[in-house]
Amino acid sequence: MKTRVDINCDMSEGFGAWMFGDDTDAKMMRFVSSINVAAGFHAGDPSTIARSVRLAKEQGVGVGVHPGFRDLVGFGRRHIDATSTELVADCLYQLGAVREFARLNGTPLQHFKLHGALYMHAARDEEFATALVDGLQTVDAELPILVMDGTVIHRAAQERDQPVVREFYADRDYGPDGTIVFTRDVGMLDPDRVAAKVLQACQQRTVGAVDGSTVGIEFESVCLHSDTRGAVELMTRTRHALDDAGIEVISFAT
Repeated sequence: MKTRVDINCDMSEGFGAWMFGDDTDAKMMRFVSSINVAAGFHAGDPSTIARSVRLAKEQGVGVGVHPGFRDLVGFGRRHIDATSTELVADCLYQLGAVREFARLNGTPLQHFKLHGALYMHAARDEEFATALVDGLQTVDAELPILVMDGTVIHRAAQERDQPVVREFYADRDYGPDGTIVFTRDVGMLDPDRVAAKVLQACQQRTVGAVDGSTVGIEFESVCLHSDTRGAVELMTRTRHALDDAGIEVISFAT
C-alpha cells in the first residue's frame, strides 16, 4: 500500500483570448502536487504559461513542461506524421519556453510530460522515444519524464538512466494489457467511482480493465486531467478519499 503519492494535472490550456480552464486550473491547483504546463503547440501561449507558473509557485506546486504535437485545432490529440528529428526539436523548443518562465519565477522545472497523441506516439515508437531521451540526456539528464509503466519510452529512459516517474490515469479506462484506452472524450464520470479507482490503485496496486479483468499497476503519480468534464468534483472527491485513507499527496520531487 502506498502511504504517499503525487497528483499531476494538465493545465495552462487556454490560448490568447480563449481563457479555457483558468477558473478550473485555480481550483484544481489546491488539490495537486504537480502540474503539466501546455507550452504553446497544442494549447497555451506566453501569457498563459507565465500565469500558470506563477500560480504554481504561489501554491508550492511542482512545475513540469507538457509538449504536444503542433496542433492547436485538434488540441494535440491528432497524430501528425513528422520525423523523429522534427518532433524532438519541437519538444525541446517547448521545454525551453516553459523552463524560462520557471526561471523567471525562481522555481525549478520539475519534470517533462508529453501530451495526448504525442504521449501515445512515444509509448509505441522506438525511434522517436530513443531520440527524445537522447536529446533530454544532452539538455537535462536529471529531468524526470512522466511515462506509463512498461512503454517504449519508459524502457528507453531506463536504458539511458534518464529519471522516470510512472503514471496512473484516474480518468481514463485501462485495457487488459495495462495501457490506457486512448479517447478524445471520456464523457461524464462518476466522482465516487473515480475516487474508488484511485484508492484501489494506491492500496492494492490494481485497476479494473474494460474487459472485466483486474490488472496490476505500478506508478508514483496519479494524473487527472483538468479538461475532463466535472474535473473539479472528480479531483475533490479523489483528494478527500486519499486524505481519509491516510495517503499523503506530495510531489515526487520532495
